[in-house]
Amino acid sequence: MKKNYIILRSPSAISRDTLLGPPNLLTAEASMSGSLSVEIEHIERRQIPALTEKRDVLAVAPSIPMKLIAPLEVSAAPAAEDVAWGVKAVGADTSPFSGKDITVAVLDTGIDANHPAFAGVEIIEKDFTGEGNGDQHGHGTHCAGSIFGRTTEGKRIGVATGVNKALIGKVLGQNGGSSESIVSAIQWAVENGANVISMSLGIDFTGFVKELEEQGFPPELATSRALEGYRANVQLFERVASLIRARSAFGQASVIIAAAGNESQRDVDPDFEIAVSPPAVSEGIISVAALGQGAQGLTVAFFSNTGANISGPGVNITSAKRGGGFQVMSGTSMATPHVAGVAALWAEQIKSVGILSPLSLAGRLVGSATLQGLQPGLDPFDIGIGLARAPQA
Repeated sequence: MKKNYIILRSPSAISRDTLLGPPNLLTAEASMSGSLSVEIEHIERRQIPALTEKRDVLAVAPSIPMKLIAPLEVSAAPAAEDVAWGVKAVGADTSPFSGKDITVAVLDTGIDANHPAFAGVEIIEKDFTGEGNGDQHGHGTHCAGSIFGRTTEGKRIGVATGVNKALIGKVLGQNGGSSESIVSAIQWAVENGANVISMSLGIDFTGFVKELEEQGFPPELATSRALEGYRANVQLFERVASLIRARSAFGQASVIIAAAGNESQRDVDPDFEIAVSPPAVSEGIISVAALGQGAQGLTVAFFSNTGANISGPGVNITSAKRGGGFQVMSGTSMATPHVAGVAALWAEQIKSVGILSPLSLAGRLVGSATLQGLQPGLDPFDIGIGLARAPQA
């Protein structure tokens, strides 16, 4: 049975030895000649071994469903504050940097480009869903607002308010999306100069199993094939991230930041913790957990998946609402744009004193995280290295 497979190719100059593991993408030769080539082919599963033997093929993975990491709470009644609490928590309100001349990509449900919070920003939209540009959900608009939204009606909602160019890839529509659209959107973002790529989405594993069952696979085989596809897609995103790092050595630096997921249920049972979901779990992608305000300081959100690299404000976050005004949402989807915004501030800071590279950007972002202001005794596995913090000098 034929289906769509994602084929990631690298320069033919890269040699591979299947017995020694994946190719080394960080060689000088790969860095100088590297290009991210993503192809979609409608083939049968039995054709994969022949494809993987080709020296320029880095990964082959089935296209599987991707879904929005949906917010846990949605409200149209924002708190009465001049600066959103998440902006203060990461120190963006006291940072001398604004993200000026840093390009940010948001791969989500699209954007309401006419919202006043985005006035003055060069917004470049590309639809990967077939629905057309725009945001029919509101999630992408909210996330974009937290990254670079301007102060509107006396309320600051954005972390990096000086970002003047944003790439908006609409990868999730009314029926979700697919890993092929995500990988294609990452390629598009990198080729258009994105320094920071923000993604608040995850693999829809149960949806993939259901899709296979509807195609006639018995439940056991459907689950097995879905696991196979799951592993292949994790590897695919790892290879994409590696190739981007290799390219960045001789071009613009790009880092990918993704939401850890909202499947944990600590409010039901403190031990009900789900691990970070793909693509955030892939090596080379910075995964983000969510924090909320507590009586003794910031604390991990009950829904936040465990095992993330870093944390950001993700509970009761006020940001832009589709159609105008503001909206409050909670989720690791909301924490991710805060960290992406902080990354944009660090990118500007690094460029002001030297050369921006993915290693320096990821290092500063993760290395500047803090436990200050967090509730004592939190499990490091739940919050990663700590709360992302903006540069202060």
